[in-house]
Order: sequence, then structure tokens, then C-alpha cells
Amino acid sequence: EGNEPGDSAKITYSELLHKVCQFANVLRSQGVKKGDRISIYMPMILELVVAMLACARIGALHSVVFAGFSADSLCERILDCGCSLLIT
Repeated sequence: EGNEPGDSAKITYSELLHKVCQFANVLRSQGVKKGDRISIYMPMILELVVAMLACARIGALHSVVFAGFSADSLCERILDCGCSLLIT
């Protein structure tokens, strides 16, 4: 469910698995491997969940920074965790 009343979407486990596998393949094609650190900078949307699960699927560590944070806060978190990729 979204923030606005009536703003919702439905997805099956099969559809979610398909999206997660697709995105995991995208991450692999970008050179991401097990143990890599990734930052995710997105609002609370379905794609955030897909990105988190794709990272978990390939064994990459992820740090979620919600879109309400400032650019300085995002920069500090990226530098602190030493991430190699930022997903927006």
C-alpha cells in the first residue's frame, strides 16, 4: 500500500521472484559479487524490496538509505560502509 489512500498494488510470489532474479542478473552483469557492499537510495516502493532481495540472493551486503535523507547524509553512509554501487 502506498502513502495515498487507494494507492496500492498486488504482486504474486512468482512475479516477485522473477523481478528479483532479473535484477540479481543486472547486478552480476555490473560485476557485483558475494560480499560486495551496496547502498540503496529509494523511497518505499516495490523496487526497493526487489533491490534488497536481489542483493541478498547474490550474497551482497546492502544498506538502505531512505529517499528523505539529504545528499550529505547519503554521502557519509556511502563512505562509512565503503560501498561499490549505489542503487537509486
